[in-house]
Amino acid sequence: MKFEGTIPAVLCPFLESDQIDEAGYKAHIKDVSAAEGVTAITVNGHASEMVSCTFEEQRLILDSTLDVVGSSLPIIGGVYNGSTKKAAEIAKMSEAAGAKGLLIFPSDVFQMGGQLKPDMALRHYSEIANATSLPFIIFQYPEASGMQIPLETLVKLAEEIPTFAAIKDWCNNPLLHQYHIDVLHNLPRPVSVLTTHSSWLLPSLVMGPKGLLSGAGSVIAAEQAQLLKFVQSGDLKSAQELDRRLRPTVNAFYSDPFLDMHNRMKEALVMLGRFPSARVRPPLTPISNSERSSLRQALIASGLMTSSP
Repeated sequence: MKFEGTIPAVLCPFLESDQIDEAGYKAHIKDVSAAEGVTAITVNGHASEMVSCTFEEQRLILDSTLDVVGSSLPIIGGVYNGSTKKAAEIAKMSEAAGAKGLLIFPSDVFQMGGQLKPDMALRHYSEIANATSLPFIIFQYPEASGMQIPLETLVKLAEEIPTFAAIKDWCNNPLLHQYHIDVLHNLPRPVSVLTTHSSWLLPSLVMGPKGLLSGAGSVIAAEQAQLLKFVQSGDLKSAQELDRRLRPTVNAFYSDPFLDMHNRMKEALVMLGRFPSARVRPPLTPISNSERSSLRQALIASGLMTSSP
C-alpha cells in the first residue's frame, strides 16, 4: 500500500467494566471511515490505549475494524512492545487478521541510549520485518524521549529493509522534520514522511510530507483531509483560514499535560454525540469538569458545535 493522504488513528471506547465496548467501537470506525478524504485507518496505536490492551484485545480491535470497513480502506496495525520477539508476534497477528500495513513503535529499551547504537535499531526492525510481508511505518519520536532514530540510521534501515516504507514523524523539530522530508523522499527507494505534528499541522504540511497520521483525526478527519487538499493544491489562503478555525480545538487537545490528548478527544466526541463514553483505562484518569467546559467552548469556537448542550 501507499502511505499517503489522511490517516486517522482511532480511539477505543470502554465499558464501566473496563472491557472494550465492541458496539461503540464499531460505530466509531463507521464514523471515522466515512469522513471525506480518509485514505487509511490506524488501529492499536497510542490513541486506542494499546499499552493497556492485551494481545487478544488488539486482535479483537483489528477484527472489529475489518468487520466494518472490509476492503474499502486499508488498515494499519500498531505494533508496540519493548520486546522485539513479542512485537514480531503482534506483527504476524496483524497480517493474519487482515492489516495492510504496520506502524512499528520503538522499543522502550531505546530510551537508555539506543540512538547511539544503530545496530540495535537495525536488529529490532529487521526481526519484526522478517516476521511479516507487510510494509511498515517507523514511529519517529522527539529527541527528548531518548527514542529518536537518527536520520543516518533511518537511511541505513531504508537501504537494508525493503518493507520499511514510511515514518510517522513526531520529531517535534521543524528543521529536522524538513531534513526527514528532503532526505527520505529522495532516496533511491523513497521512504514516505507522514507528519503527526498535529499541534502545528499547517506549517508541517507546507514542508511537503506525503500526508498525516494523527489521533486528532478521530475527531476532525474530514477537516484535516481538507487542510491537506488545500496545501497540496496551493490554496494557502483557504488553508490558513481553516487552520485558524480549528486552532481552538487543536490547542485544547494538545495542551498540558500532553498525555491527556486522547482523553480530551474522547470527551470531544461524547460532546458531539459521536462516541459512547469518555472512560479511559488506568493509569490514565478523566479530565476535570472545568477542562470539559473549556473543551466545549473550543469546539464551539471551531464551529464543530453550534451551542452548548
